[in-house]
Amino acid sequence: MLEARAVNRYINSSPRKMRLVIDLIRGKSVPEALGILHFSPKHASRVAEKVLRSAVSNLQNKDEAGRTETDTLYIKEVFVDGGPGMKRMMPAPMGRAYRIVKRSNHLTIVVAQRVEKVKKVQAVKPKEKHTTKKPTQE
Repeated sequence: MLEARAVNRYINSSPRKMRLVIDLIRGKSVPEALGILHFSPKHASRVAEKVLRSAVSNLQNKDEAGRTETDTLYIKEVFVDGGPGMKRMMPAPMGRAYRIVKRSNHLTIVVAQRVEKVKKVQAVKPKEKHTTKKPTQE
């Protein structure tokens, strides 16, 4: 089974915000996921769409025949890990300073080709026809 991954690291968005977008596409087919991400109003969806397109491109480059259809691909695995936080100071009352942590994340998407299972066709016996006689009107 053919699969490929794409990783984007140090994305300037909190992992929680990215997970909201990622949960929408987990396990979906690639065309459906691209549609969801393209029309999502969240800022994180643009980054996720780029990473998904990169994963699809990686899979097509990996395929020696080069005939991979995007319709047969699905998102096998997708996860968000927390990245390093940048520490910043914000002025506070009475000469104090509050610490702010600007969070980042790492996004990983794995796409794979869906394997269609061959179904065994069993011979079905035709059902016997039951004839019911209509009552005759006398």
